Amino acid sequence: MTGLQELLLSRIRDVADHPEPGVVFKDITPLLADPAAFTALTGTLAEIATREGATKIVGLEARGFILGAPVAVRAGLGFIPVRKAGKLPGATLSQAYDLEYGSAEIEVHAEDLSAGDRVLVVDDVLATGGTAEASLQLIRRAGAQVAGLAVLMELGFLGGRARLEPALAGAPLEALLQV
Repeated sequence: MTGLQELLLSRIRDVADHPEPGVVFKDITPLLADPAAFTALTGTLAEIATREGATKIVGLEARGFILGAPVAVRAGLGFIPVRKAGKLPGATLSQAYDLEYGSAEIEVHAEDLSAGDRVLVVDDVLATGGTAEASLQLIRRAGAQVAGLAVLMELGFLGGRARLEPALAGAPLEALLQV
């Protein structure tokens, strides 16, 4: 394990039985409250964006906003929020996707992405991959290229990576921590 991984893991708190019995929630708020850990995290994600030639960062609602915005600033790139349906004013592109029990929809402003953009998607956790997969579809529908997906942690036992491989179409998936 690297020093960065040790630092990040030491600042993530496990909360038993949240939001329901049997679930262990990975709380990143202690990491966000630690300036050294948060700086190390955003710096590493910014390095990934630069290495992959990204021109914009997409952050997925809501914790992807917290991570993606400082990554964009650090890398000198634009930041685009992908929100739940109905939250953005004006013209949007939307993408529906299936959840374990139902469906959901995300949106982006239609004019925020264009054919010349290479987009790195940033989020806190990769779980089942549904929201990330929908965001990749949305980026491509807007005419932009997917530079990759970068997450703080991947919950490998939920199979999100396997689900995303076809949607990534060769673009990298980088998880700083495997849980």
